[in-house]
Parts: sequence; C-alpha cells; structure tokens
Amino acid sequence: MEDVLAKLVDEARRLGAFYSEARFQEIATTALTVENGLVKTYESDNLRGVGVRVLLSGSWGYSSSSDLGLSQLKRAVRKAIKIARSSRKRSLEAKVGTQKTIHDKASVQTKIESIEVSPDEKIRIGIEANKAALIGNTIKNATTRLGTFTDRRLFVNSDGSRIEVNSSMAGVQQLSVAASAGKMERVSDGESECAGFEFIRDKDWMKFSREISELATKAVDAQMPTAGTFEVIADPDLVGLILHEAFGHASEGDYITTKESVLQGKLGTTLAGPDVTIYDQGIIEGGYFVPYDDEGVSKTQTTIVHEGVLKGYLQSRQTAMEMHAEPTGNARAMTFENNPIVRQTNYYMKPKDYSLEELAEGIEKGYYIKARGSGGGQVDVGGGAFTFAVGPSFLIEKGEIKEMVRGTTVSGMVLETLQTIDAAGNDLKISTSVFGGCGKGAQMVRVGHGGPHVRIRKITLGGRA
Repeated sequence: MEDVLAKLVDEARRLGAFYSEARFQEIATTALTVENGLVKTYESDNLRGVGVRVLLSGSWGYSSSSDLGLSQLKRAVRKAIKIARSSRKRSLEAKVGTQKTIHDKASVQTKIESIEVSPDEKIRIGIEANKAALIGNTIKNATTRLGTFTDRRLFVNSDGSRIEVNSSMAGVQQLSVAASAGKMERVSDGESECAGFEFIRDKDWMKFSREISELATKAVDAQMPTAGTFEVIADPDLVGLILHEAFGHASEGDYITTKESVLQGKLGTTLAGPDVTIYDQGIIEGGYFVPYDDEGVSKTQTTIVHEGVLKGYLQSRQTAMEMHAEPTGNARAMTFENNPIVRQTNYYMKPKDYSLEELAEGIEKGYYIKARGSGGGQVDVGGGAFTFAVGPSFLIEKGEIKEMVRGTTVSGMVLETLQTIDAAGNDLKISTSVFGGCGKGAQMVRVGHGGPHVRIRKITLGGRA
C-alpha cells in the first residue's frame, strides 16, 4: 500500500500540485454495552480507505475513497486537483513550508491483539463487571461498556516522507445511578490504555465497577456543597479537563490566525503564576499515542506555558507559515475521509513539589474537587469562560480534608483562574479514553489530558445557598 500512496503523490505532482500527501487508514473497533445484567449492544466495525490532499496555486483540494483500486484512487487525485483549482478565488492563499524527510514506523506495544479475542470473552468480562456494580437497592441502574480498537495509518507525501503508525487501545467504563430519599446521583468513570487486550485481562473490573457504585451510594446521601467562590484543590483529571477545554482549544493555531481565541496576541505575556507550566506531548505514559501527526510532522513536547508565561501555540504546517513559526505536529484527522486540522494530543500541566496534605494547608474553608463522576461542560474559546460538572468531592476546613459532598459545577474565566493557581502537587496523572475524545470541526480525535493536584485560590462552585 505504501507504494500505491507514492504513485498517488507522483500523480498529483504530474497534474501540477505544489505539495501533495496520501494517507491510508485501517480501523477495527468493538464496543460492548451491558445494562443491569443484560447485553444491550455488541458492535464490531471495520473501516479502511485512502485520503489525498493537494496544494495547488495556494488552494487545498481533498478527496477520499474506500475503493482501493489504483484507477479509483487516481480518480480521487484528479478530484482533489479539481477542487483545489475551483476554490482558488474563494479561499485565502495557503502555504506550507518544506519539512525534513522522515522514514519511520511507530507502534503501540501489545501482547494480545484485541481483534484476536473472541466476542464471548469480551461479553463475559462485561457482564461480570456489570453484575458486580449491582450492590444493593440503592443502585437503580448500572451500565458497563467495554471497547477496543486498532488504527493503522500510512502516510506518504511529496517531501519524500513515508511513515507508518499503529495504535491499539482498550478500556472499560462504568456508570452507576444511585437513588435515596428522592435524590439521585450519577457517577461514571472509565480506564483506558494504549495497549492490547492484556490491559483488560490484567485488571479486576468487578472491583472497579463495584467501587463506582459504592461511590454513587455514598454521594447520594451526602450534602450539596455551599454555593460560592472558594479556594479549592483540583484533582489531576479535573486539571486536565479544564486545561484541555478552556485553555487547550484557545492555544490551537487556527483559532489564533482567525482571531477567535482569548490567547490571540498574548505571546510572551504572563498568564499564570510561576508554578504553571503546560505542555502538549505526543507520547507520554497514560496518554494517547501520537508520534506523528497527519501531515507527517514529528510530535514531541511543545511548551505552551512556561512558569506562567505564554510561550507558544499548537501549529499545523499552514498555521505555522502564517505565524512565521515551526509546525508542532498538531495537524490531526479523524479518519482518511477528513482533512487534518489543528488539534491537541496529550495536554497537561507539569508537576511541582507539594503533597496533597501540603496543598490543603492554609485553606480555611474550601473543597477538594474531583472529576471522577463528572459529566462534561461548556467553554467559550473566544471569551475564556468555562463551566464544568464535577463528581463527588470533599469539604476542606482548617487545612483538613473532611466529609464528602455531592457532585456540582465549577465555573470561572480561564485566564483569571490560571492567575490564582499558587501551588502544584508532586504527582502526575495523564488519562485517555477508548470511548470518545475531543470534537472539533465535525471530527473526533482521541486525546489525553491531566496534570498534578493543584491549589486554586478562587473558583466558583454551584450548590446550596
């Protein structure tokens, strides 16, 4: 297939393209859902095809095909050329700089290929985990999901690069709903890893799902937190979620060039305290596997914020040219049917020196807020406002972490919130998910996010009066 992609690139060059690239992708996924002891769905899907992108006279053209015959693929090249020519007068001039030639193959290391594991084994594991979550009358619903996928991508471009990336992932997600005295609490959590099916076999998912139900049972009888603005400790999952949604998207180069981001024009500006350093990194323990982006650019560690100062943005080859910067390996496409656009990979905050107990010291009244059991939120990339749901959390009084409180919401302005981070923990957790990812431009790509525990001196919580 690599030689076929090379022929497509040569064909695009023959037809006048300044730059061209061809991407082959082959995806295999399985998804199981068990609810209250019964299998609701078991889905298995395979998708493969080729996408061709060309740059001609400053305009992009893109076409794709799931028919892998050479004649059909050459028709896709001609269609991409035609699209580029027809859009010359309707689009801004695009440019890409030359990149070094890369010949490489990168793969997630696996012991057991998920595709070789029988549906019966996956169903058995899902049912066992689900039944373990039904711990008593308080649990009104238990839903367990098990998912796997493999993703093989081949890339060839007119710069001479030939790259193969093989990704594998597996995970389990549990949702438990508890009800008591007219109140209801939904708690969900999942664990996924870039690995083969050994990740599923090696973990006690019955214990995992039972713990989620126990958490929901405790939380439904807890008090709501007091509404207001407080000092808080945020756990690594919540730190990662806030950074990804409220800050990460704002640092994406396409939002900068179109002046839609709150970070536009702020390079070199101090946005946070000295304990805040933020990276986007392609390969890191716990995260998603992105050694190269879908433009064939190596994805290493990109510094976005260094000790509070905004140092850079996430770039594709085009946005890098527009901003006189270097590509950062952040042009990603959901599948071969999609154009690459600027996306995050594994976005996280660097840990520092404090233990959890030290972070709590000095907080007279506040909360230890946790993402486990949370349900997403809303972000305004241009203005920087955010609202996120958080899971069952804990009261902090006079420097001590005390009783549990029910899940609620946190909100604020991202730049103001960053300014009030005054301490970062000495731990680091990065997580990703097989069950979804980050949406943008009608595309979903898998990402990772995280950080250490951090102390935030000012954030607004919803709750009781």
